[in-house]
Amino acid sequence: MTRATLDKQPHEVASMFDDVAANYDLTNDVLSLGQDRRWRKEVAKAVDARPGQKVLDLAAGTGTSSLPFARAGAYVVPCDFSLGMLREGKKRHAWLPLTAGDATRLPFRDGVFDAVTISFGLRNVQDTGAALRELYRVTRPGGRVVICEFSHPTWAPFRTVYEEYLMRALPPVARAVSSNPDAYVYLAESIQSWPDQPSLARLLQEAGWSKVAWRNLTGGIVALHRGIKAA
Repeated sequence: MTRATLDKQPHEVASMFDDVAANYDLTNDVLSLGQDRRWRKEVAKAVDARPGQKVLDLAAGTGTSSLPFARAGAYVVPCDFSLGMLREGKKRHAWLPLTAGDATRLPFRDGVFDAVTISFGLRNVQDTGAALRELYRVTRPGGRVVICEFSHPTWAPFRTVYEEYLMRALPPVARAVSSNPDAYVYLAESIQSWPDQPSLARLLQEAGWSKVAWRNLTGGIVALHRGIKAA
């Protein structure tokens, strides 16, 4: 079993996700108390995929997050750097064009996608700015980005309770339901060290995105950031 460190070496993070691939979706459902399903519905609304559009779903894992875009009639490309996740996804969704790729060096041409999205994966990338620039590169002018990521609750008392859950309650729950509970200790630590909502918005702007905005979900446990590539 492996646990990634916060310097986010790609091989360590990929190996960690390889270990948890089989039970990843179920574990997330348990640890988030079912909230992850609501969060993904909000992502689908924000992406607003339409028939005939091309959507890149980065850090797609097993491809479960890509299903709403496919159901909307879009051509969706689930992309992830964990081969274990992709193999598990192939067992479940063999019809999806699951693609191996590094967020900082995407294997796609410039301006290919109408929308790009990444949920709960950006904080695991070693170079956040490089990933945001790559997403910008592969998006067509006028296209959009949607980022769903763990963030920081805005109400201080709630933030204290949440951080206690992350560091004290999450590890024993993870031991009960996950094949690699140490991986979820890393995930909790990576959430705590992640930039807050305004800081991520600034990173998006620095990467070239315009009309950047965000919306808090579940009191700021998760934030939904959006941006447009200027025409």
